[in-house]
Amino acid sequence: MTVLIHRTVGFVSGQAENGYQPAITLVTSENRWESDRSDICFSVAHLWQLTPAGRLDIDSTGLLVLAQDGRIAKQLIGGHSEIDKEYWCASRTASIPSTWKATSRRKASPLLRHGLSLDDVPLKPAQVSWQNGEQLRFMLREGKKRQIRRMCELVDLEVIGLKRVRMGRVMLGALSPGQWRYLSLDETF
Repeated sequence: MTVLIHRTVGFVSGQAENGYQPAITLVTSENRWESDRSDICFSVAHLWQLTPAGRLDIDSTGLLVLAQDGRIAKQLIGGHSEIDKEYWCASRTASIPSTWKATSRRKASPLLRHGLSLDDVPLKPAQVSWQNGEQLRFMLREGKKRQIRRMCELVDLEVIGLKRVRMGRVMLGALSPGQWRYLSLDETF
């Protein structure tokens, strides 16, 4: 089984920690998305060995994949994964006068795409574009801990919201926050 969750803020991706519930607790018959087009009848047996294929920071939202098959996790997050992960990032320029903000955004873009390092390790090139004055679109092929937030800090941008909207060819789409659905037979990452 592979399950897609629109994880909300306040749930952790994996095991419960620091008083936060794991995202798997959202996988109930009551939280199943009514537009799920799979013909699978929900069973609690489907939860057996269902583990996250990647994680989302506790203060991020969006697509979280839980799978029973470790090959899916390896495909999505393995060291040689070529699967793009797309994020929408709401940001604001931190602590500079408004007259400098456009210049700051122009200078930040090339650095965010290529040229930053985290923990003294160069990051793989990323596709980053401004969608409007406050929203960035990131496409990454790696997922270091709090990577987008840390990248933005390095170029004086403050992240005020972060949402994963796609992993490979699988989109979050209209899946409602806090709900889940099965990966359809015709979907592949």
